[in-house]
Amino acid sequence: MKTLKDFNVENKRVLVRCDFNVPIDSNGNILDDFRIKKTLPTIKHLVENNAKIILMSHLGEPDGKVVEILKLDNVQKTLEKLLNINIIKSSDCIGEEIEELSKNLKEREILLLENLRFHKEETDNDLEFAKKLSCFGDIYVNEAFGVDHRKNASLTGTPQFLDHCAGLLLEKEIENLNKVLENPEKPMTAIVGGKKVETKSRFINRISKIADFVIISGLIKKEVIEKNIEFEFPEKIIGPEDNLDALDIDEKAIKMFQEKIATARTIIWNGPFGKFEEEKYAKGTLAIAKAIIESRAFSVIGGGETVEFVEKHSLMQKFSHVSTGGGAMMAYLSGEEMPGLKALN
Repeated sequence: MKTLKDFNVENKRVLVRCDFNVPIDSNGNILDDFRIKKTLPTIKHLVENNAKIILMSHLGEPDGKVVEILKLDNVQKTLEKLLNINIIKSSDCIGEEIEELSKNLKEREILLLENLRFHKEETDNDLEFAKKLSCFGDIYVNEAFGVDHRKNASLTGTPQFLDHCAGLLLEKEIENLNKVLENPEKPMTAIVGGKKVETKSRFINRISKIADFVIISGLIKKEVIEKNIEFEFPEKIIGPEDNLDALDIDEKAIKMFQEKIATARTIIWNGPFGKFEEEKYAKGTLAIAKAIIESRAFSVIGGGETVEFVEKHSLMQKFSHVSTGGGAMMAYLSGEEMPGLKALN
């Protein structure tokens, strides 16, 4: 897989597929700009090397319709504030107007295309739509790890028409996740919180082959029991012993989890352990976060709620790698096909 450093981008139109799918409130205001900030090194690299930069992303699930609060206006404002550069936002993501704009970008000027998912062709993985997007660039850069497990036109189709590579963030994501998959330092502990075991059972089964322990939440354990899910290495899987429906894990479970985490040299964490939005139920999740930090293990964490939690408690910088992908991180570590990455190879 080629990376951004393999290309001379001077005076080239560089089409960057970003993941600006950030959490917003009912008025469209951005609640967390973590994913936007993570793309800045790639954007700054392109600015410093005199590229003509065209950014594209989706936001939310508009189902092929224009939804006012899902327009990228606030992403535009956030980028301008973070970069101190003029960001031009187009009214659509395809069309002759955009091709003209992309060719006539001035120095320290960036073009941001409107929400890709305002066109159903994006999620339908329509090749003709991808071809239209490719008209705006000379080089395609994938910087959207968080959606690389999806078959979307901008991820799988556009690279077929342009020279393509991984961005700096995508390169870093793969490098850190491969540290977990390929000869991780032992002992290794995986921590899987939240619920919806059907979306996590494949990951739990796969990671238990290389991890020494897999810690799961009470809700996941309850679903495993109710649905009679069998794992290849059940002896490695540890959850709370009782009160599986509780809004937080109890002292007994916290102590058991802390002991396993303390011995680990590699840790993966995805998902909270309780109704962390309410402070009185955040004790267990905070204890797990602090135990990971105190272990000094190589730690990879991901998932929207996990990132939200550690950011709220000002712990973001304490982990070795914070992934921009939740589902994508689980899919990659589960060995599932990643269409966005496959298109780059």
